Amino acid sequence: MLVTVIIGCEIGFWVVLAAGLVARYPLRRPRLGAALLVCVPLVDLVLLVATALDLRRGATADATHGLAAAYLGFSVAFGHSMVRWADQRFAHRFAGGPPPVRPPRHGWARTRHEWREWGKGLLGWAVACALLGAAILYVDDAERTRELWNWIQNLTLAIAIWLVAFPVWETIFPRRPKR
Repeated sequence: MLVTVIIGCEIGFWVVLAAGLVARYPLRRPRLGAALLVCVPLVDLVLLVATALDLRRGATADATHGLAAAYLGFSVAFGHSMVRWADQRFAHRFAGGPPPVRPPRHGWARTRHEWREWGKGLLGWAVACALLGAAILYVDDAERTRELWNWIQNLTLAIAIWLVAFPVWETIFPRRPKR
């Protein structure tokens, strides 16, 4: 059941985002487009409520509950960037806007970019872990929430690997322009 809600929320995110951008550019209704884009976070609220209700009904936390928390955390951290990414492309394609901004490819600009992206990932990790911790406290049953502790450990490992593999690596060995 919860997997269906997660999939529905992911689809809903992109549908609401696309509707906002279509209203904004091809239909030339900027207010309607802005209103729809403001509604994008409501999709996350639906997932949060569905997850809380599932746990409230006595469900034992499983991988889908952890996935829901991770989805919400990273949606909070990267949602604005994703909307901006899509907006730049729609503006360029349908409104004669400038070409989309590309991330830097080398040098210290690339290193700063990697640190900034990891910072967003860290925010996503923090929000996801806070939601997982809140769910653990909410359920108040170690047996029913064991999987949520596993998600906290796995997300922590993933953010640590990301730290070393990208921003730290780029800091020590920055990419150089090709000759």
